[in-house]
Amino acid sequence: MNFNEILYHIYPLGLCGCPKENDGITVPRIRRVLDWIPHLKKLGITAVYFGPVFQSDRHGYDTRDYTVIDCRLGTNDDFREVADALHDNSIKVILDGVFNHVGRGFTGFQDVIARKWDSPYKDWFHINFDDHNHRDGFWYENWEGHNELVKLNLWNEEVRKYLFRCIDQWIDEFGIDGLRLDVAYLLDHGFLRALRDHVKTVDPDFFLLGEMIGGDYNVLLNNGCDSVTNYECRKGLYSSMNSKNMFEIGYSLNRQFGHDPWCLYTGKHLLTFADNHDVDRLASMLEDEKDLALCYDLMFAMPGIPCIYYGSEWGLKGKRTKFSDYALRPAIEHPQWNALTDHIARLCEMRKAYSVFTEGDYVQQYIQNKQLIFRRRSGKGQLTFAINIDDAPAEIRFNAEVDEGMELFRRQKTGFRDGIRLEGKSSCFYYSDWI
Repeated sequence: MNFNEILYHIYPLGLCGCPKENDGITVPRIRRVLDWIPHLKKLGITAVYFGPVFQSDRHGYDTRDYTVIDCRLGTNDDFREVADALHDNSIKVILDGVFNHVGRGFTGFQDVIARKWDSPYKDWFHINFDDHNHRDGFWYENWEGHNELVKLNLWNEEVRKYLFRCIDQWIDEFGIDGLRLDVAYLLDHGFLRALRDHVKTVDPDFFLLGEMIGGDYNVLLNNGCDSVTNYECRKGLYSSMNSKNMFEIGYSLNRQFGHDPWCLYTGKHLLTFADNHDVDRLASMLEDEKDLALCYDLMFAMPGIPCIYYGSEWGLKGKRTKFSDYALRPAIEHPQWNALTDHIARLCEMRKAYSVFTEGDYVQQYIQNKQLIFRRRSGKGQLTFAINIDDAPAEIRFNAEVDEGMELFRRQKTGFRDGIRLEGKSSCFYYSDWI
């Protein structure tokens, strides 16, 4: 499949200004996304990843009905119009697949509450009817202590068939091109493999992205996922800047993508991101705002599939509180454009134009506390990326393995034999074409 994609992450219930509780009133707020399409095209986005869009109790991850768009966003017809408009503009559509759990309002669980062991849905969940010390008169497994999220029994064949029918509907009705699998690290591996086989039979290029925060991402990559969220490098992006320690991100990149036999993900395509709906915005994490553009430079240069969270392309700030993520998911009527947005648009254009960003390997060539140089090489050419996070210029001699390169932003040729000069707080993308 083609991994040369640039994703844009939207949390629809937030962006569209929906009520925090499902009020049962149908309002076509999802149509606001139609007004964002020119912005997405100008930015260079190739796929939009939508957070939860289906009928839910509150925040979208507590699903009531997988077949109906949340009434706070509108109707299925409204979302189909949005999906069609994105496709008409050559932008793919990826939905959030929340399959580990449902909300208490899910029809099947409501039937269990009413009928207990007589419910035909009783085996859809992990339930103990002999434990009566709970609000419903029975115990059920939830997600990480959150009783409003009821864990599905993905070993149950009827549950699998139901979920696969829903996915088929999403493909038929909205033409979706992929799924982001919520808390994929908890999903049964047999279910993951069955899901992969099901969707790949329909479309071999159907994209499956797994959410995983820590551990060995190969657990998901080897069981059906095409890509996994790279939380390790997300932390390294801002932390290396704040601590003036490029050894942190350098270690992670070597560990993940290097050529040594112990490297974990060499040749694989993780999802690279600086922030999302669950973590503080990058602009709120950095101690020096001059590092903001540099973080995106590094994010686009390193191996992976870049993903931008709505609003962060113009430096929107936001931090979660002890009890709420709502500050990370604001309502925004119209997108903004500034110098950072313009810079990221150029990064998107560059990345799509040179396949080495997608296909290239990873070799570290130079590292100090405030400077890092690595190269990406494919069969068509070599990208040499150099970054200096110091305020002062840096003169660097290193083995570039090529004599010269074209700096892609400035369109200037640079020779490497006598070293390079990096201005303070700057980065350079040098490309050497040998075809």
